[in-house]
Amino acid sequence: MTAVTLGASLGSALPAQAQPAAVARGLPDFTDLVEQVGPAVVNIRTTERVAAGDSPIGMDEDMLEFFKRFGIPVPNIPRGQSPRRSQPQQQEEQPRGVGSGFILSSDGYVMTNAHVVEGADDVIVTLTDKREFKAKIVGSDKRSDVAVVKIDATGLPAVKVGDVNRLKVGEWVIAIGSPFGLDNTVTAGIVSAKQRDTGDYLPLIQTDVAVNPGNSGGPLINMRGEVVGINSQIYSRSGGFMGISFAIPIDEAIRVSDQLRASGRVSRGRIGVQIEQVSKDVAESLGMAKPQGALVRGVEVGSPAEKAGIEAGDVITRFDGKTVEKTVDLPRLVGNTKPGTKSTITVFRRGASRDLSITIAEVEPDEKTAAKSSSGGGKSKSSSAAAEQLGLVVSDLTDAQRKELKVKGGVRVTEAAEAAARAGLREGDVIMSVANVEVHNVKEFEAAVAKADKNKPVNVLYRRGEWAQYALIRPVR
Repeated sequence: MTAVTLGASLGSALPAQAQPAAVARGLPDFTDLVEQVGPAVVNIRTTERVAAGDSPIGMDEDMLEFFKRFGIPVPNIPRGQSPRRSQPQQQEEQPRGVGSGFILSSDGYVMTNAHVVEGADDVIVTLTDKREFKAKIVGSDKRSDVAVVKIDATGLPAVKVGDVNRLKVGEWVIAIGSPFGLDNTVTAGIVSAKQRDTGDYLPLIQTDVAVNPGNSGGPLINMRGEVVGINSQIYSRSGGFMGISFAIPIDEAIRVSDQLRASGRVSRGRIGVQIEQVSKDVAESLGMAKPQGALVRGVEVGSPAEKAGIEAGDVITRFDGKTVEKTVDLPRLVGNTKPGTKSTITVFRRGASRDLSITIAEVEPDEKTAAKSSSGGGKSKSSSAAAEQLGLVVSDLTDAQRKELKVKGGVRVTEAAEAAARAGLREGDVIMSVANVEVHNVKEFEAAVAKADKNKPVNVLYRRGEWAQYALIRPVR
C-alpha cells in the first residue's frame, strides 16, 4: 500500500507534459456483427457416389481417405489392389467434405471455394435456420479458387460486399464458418498483410484469424459488417491453424462470380510470354535506373506478344497505362483484360522505352506449346578467348536451320559449359543477340562478345525450339 501511495505521489509531482498519455482501449464487441451477418453464412457439405463396399471391413472412412491421399498402402490390402469387398457393387452416397459459404443474393446464389465443391456429385447447403437445399453448381474456377452454387429459395438474407481498398493492415476482422463441421463458428483477429503473392491471379489478404479445415469458403468480415474476402487457405505443418490464414479479396471474387453466373466459366487474357523478376544485375546490364517491371525470358511463337513485336530480353514496365512494379502484376493485369481487347504495352529495350500495340488472346484450359529441336551445325565455329570466357562454342546456322526457325541469322550453340551452362544455355540453342547487339553469324558474335564489359553479366537472347528466351551469363574471371 505504501509503494502504491509513493508511486502516486511521485507521479503527481511530474510536470504535466512529462506524464505519458494513456489511451484506454477495450477489445471490440463482435456480437452485433455476428447477428447481422451470421444468417447469410451457410454450411456446405458434399457427397460422392461410390460403389458400395469400397472401404475395407472395419476401416473408418476418414482413415481410408488418409491412406488414399498420401499414397500409403491400405493395411491387409495387397499393393495395387482396390480395397473392395467381393460383394456385388451398388452405388451409394458417401460424405466427401464439409465447407462454408455465404449468400450473395436473396434469390439463392451462394459463393464458396472451388476446392470445396470440386469432384462432388451432390452439394447440400444448410442455412442457419436448419433448412437444407440441394444446390446446383453454377460454375467453378480453380485458378482463383472461387465457385458459385445456386439453391432454389427466395427472400434469403444476403451479405453486404465491402471495399477491399479501404481495408487496412491491423484492423479487426472476423470469420464465420464450419471448422471441422462445427456450424456457425466465429473467430476473430486482425489483418496481418495485404497483397500477399501466393498465385498468378490472386494477391491474397493475410490474417491471424483462426481458420481450419471446414472454414474454406466462409466470409471474412470487417467491423462494418461487410464481406471483404473469402477464407481460402492456411499455412500449416500440422493440418490445423498455426496463426496464418489467407483470404481471397472480395473484389477479385466478385469479378470471377459475375462471369460464372453469366456463362459458367471465366475468360482470362494472355499474351504468350515467359517472365521473371528484374534483378539488380539485370537492371544494370540493361541500363535501367532501378529493378522494376517484368523481364521477358521467352516469347511464344505465333502469340500476341510475338505479333506485337515483344522480344525476349524486353522489360515490360506498363500495361494499358498501369505500372508493372513486380512480375506478378503483369499476369493479373493481362488476366483481367477481356480477350480480343486492343491494349498498349510499354517495354524497355536497349536503353529506351517504347509502346507496342497488342491484341489480348484467351487463356486456354490446357495450353500446350509445341517444341521443336534443331540439329546439325554450320561450317564456321567460334572458340575465341572471349567466347570461351562465357563458356560458349558456337557455329553459323545452315540455310535449312534458318528456314526452319524462320530467322534471318544467329549462331548455334555447339558447346555450353561453365558460365553459359549455369545461365541455362545448352547445345542446340540459337543465340540471336549478345549484350543488346544482334548477331547474324559467328563473326558478329565474336565482335559483340569482345565489346561486352568483362566485369558485368552479359545478357543473351536465344531461341530454343518455338521459344525465344533470355539469359544472363556471368563471365568466369
